[in-house]
Amino acid sequence: MGDGRWGGAGRWRSAGRTLVRVLVVWAVSTLTMLLLAGLLPDFRLQSADGDSFTRTALTAATAAGAFGLLGALVWPLIVRALLLVPALVLGLLVFFLNGSLLLVALWLIPDGRGAAAPETAVAVAAVMSAVASATSTALAVRDDDAYRRRLYRLTGRTRPRDPGDTAGSVPGTVFLQLDGVGHHVLRGAVSDGLMPTVAGWLEAGHRLTPWRTDWSSQTGASQLGILHGSNEDVPAFRWYEKDTGRLMVSNRPASAVELQRRAVRRTGDGGLLTVDGASRGNLFSGGADQLALVLSMAARRGRRNRSRAGYFAYFSDPANAVRTAGSLVAECVREVYQSTRARLRRETPRVSRGGTYPFVRAFATVVERDVVVSAVMGDMLAGRTAVYADLVAYDEVAHHSGPHGRDTDQVLARLDRAIALIATVAEHAPRPYRIVLLSDHGQSPGETFESVYGLTLKDLVRAGCGLPVPRRVRRTRSGSEARDAARDALRSVLHRPLDESGETARELPARPSEPVVLASGNLGLVSFPDVPHRMTREEIDRRHPALLRTLAHHPGIGFVLVASAEHGSVVLARGGVEVPVAELADDGPLAVFGRGAARAVRRTDGFPHVADIMINSMYDPATGNVHAFEEQIGSHGGLGGEQSHAFLLSPPDLSPPVGAGEELVGAEQVHRVLRRWLRESSGPQVPLGRAGSLRKGPAGPLEISPSTHETESVLPVDGPVPQDKNH
Repeated sequence: MGDGRWGGAGRWRSAGRTLVRVLVVWAVSTLTMLLLAGLLPDFRLQSADGDSFTRTALTAATAAGAFGLLGALVWPLIVRALLLVPALVLGLLVFFLNGSLLLVALWLIPDGRGAAAPETAVAVAAVMSAVASATSTALAVRDDDAYRRRLYRLTGRTRPRDPGDTAGSVPGTVFLQLDGVGHHVLRGAVSDGLMPTVAGWLEAGHRLTPWRTDWSSQTGASQLGILHGSNEDVPAFRWYEKDTGRLMVSNRPASAVELQRRAVRRTGDGGLLTVDGASRGNLFSGGADQLALVLSMAARRGRRNRSRAGYFAYFSDPANAVRTAGSLVAECVREVYQSTRARLRRETPRVSRGGTYPFVRAFATVVERDVVVSAVMGDMLAGRTAVYADLVAYDEVAHHSGPHGRDTDQVLARLDRAIALIATVAEHAPRPYRIVLLSDHGQSPGETFESVYGLTLKDLVRAGCGLPVPRRVRRTRSGSEARDAARDALRSVLHRPLDESGETARELPARPSEPVVLASGNLGLVSFPDVPHRMTREEIDRRHPALLRTLAHHPGIGFVLVASAEHGSVVLARGGVEVPVAELADDGPLAVFGRGAARAVRRTDGFPHVADIMINSMYDPATGNVHAFEEQIGSHGGLGGEQSHAFLLSPPDLSPPVGAGEELVGAEQVHRVLRRWLRESSGPQVPLGRAGSLRKGPAGPLEISPSTHETESVLPVDGPVPQDKNH
């Protein structure tokens, strides 16, 4: 009975504190509105004949209350109705929608005492939302229960899950991927004081473990391997598949869903996050049921596509929406300023940063960050077992500004603040959380291939094939040499004597198709679509006698991988170097690319969809520079420098990633480490099998193996996948 009295009293005290906070926020909003009405000429809270101060204050209180109610009741409905609008557009619409709500609130005031010009209403609404949010936060900070409830509201949750749904004191795990932040960059940011949160963790005993990527050092290959345990047959960021005629691009929805489907079928496992997991801002779902901004889910059609729900959870709070929209505009201005400064100072290397890029950067560094961080906070407050989130801000900026410099330093500092916020919210979660930081690759600096040599890789390949190229390419030294070599080689072939059978027609097909040339950072791929199999060196030499020699001897190219009828596959490099892949070692032609390069090349050579010709740009170990085949001065995708060296930062209560003296190599091995850590906390371990059954898992807990029908249910689509629009 006593407990009931105390429980009732506690509820009354909580209700009283809530009422006080509402009244204080209302009062502050009213004062803010009065102040704005006095400062802005197009905003009034009085009748045309004028009113007493008391009457004006009552009008302001009425308007503030109506605006607050509309924000709480109508705003979520508006955002839900606009979920089909692209996120970038939604962010820009936020100001105007919020201003419209203010106009409605003023319209509700009796006797027409409230009025504002539309553009003024936008500004007033933004200030009102910001002030109300700041006041509410300040009042809740000293009240743990209130602060926790506010966090629930800000992250789109109305209440925590039933305590029975969580494992109580069993820790959950949050994996935060800092996209493109290499091991060297992280250490530099810590030593320079840019990331004090990470520095504090290192001082507290967290382990910083470097890991080496596969040859394809990019998010598509790394994240597929980390989340799904296999990145087999992912030779690059984009590649051409002869058997299907498809151009696969890792960041296109249909390609992402197909890659995830293949990985699930290959491993028989739904992914790292199969049970009670959440995937936020990733290319792939990892088998999670809770999704936000997951690319492979974007190929879904209909009600089962929950990936966009992350927008609603975040933008349903008008204060969030206004804050993010304001930050988005500020980021666009920041990018224009930084790019203009770089151009005026004639900084090099430099690439074009005009067009829509400022908006693309703003989405990656503001909208995506805010939505993903909010979703992770909600996951922790919900007590989910495993969360994997990707923050892409650094990677996007480094591509255009370079991996080192003031632009990226600012991004790293903001990422550290996001990490600190997540760590703070973890203290209010219903279970303890272990936060693991990791990256999927690094970035290597350097001028682009085109800026150094005056032609693109595609131009060079076409010139080496004797195909038409633009006049500007013919005037470059590389283009001229390639065309001369192709002409001389063709002439020598045409004058070659007949073989014993008296045939030469097979050596030069009458009308061969033009090659498909693709770039993935400093990794290039050449495929001949009219030949159904992987072409050999001998076949390529018969068709285009100068091509391989042109590529292998070019100063901007480090090495070339091609199949060979005689040697299986060979690596070609400058100086006439030719080494069979089976005999490759780290002290051979790949020595400059560091330890493990030979193994990485040998693995990729065995992929079913490896290109006819794989080309890796040069790498200068003295400067760390590579030459991207794309318009990027910070690049990744191949071998060479920092791009191949990612990191894994784990708390000391998790087991060491690898044993003493061992190396962590490849995304698939990282997956096994993360899987082991989840097992240590009784995390989700649900492999897929041919028949549904319960069996004992490696660490003890029961694991469920669904049937084949159930296996299909975890794949990202239920029907045909819409094809990407390839150009």
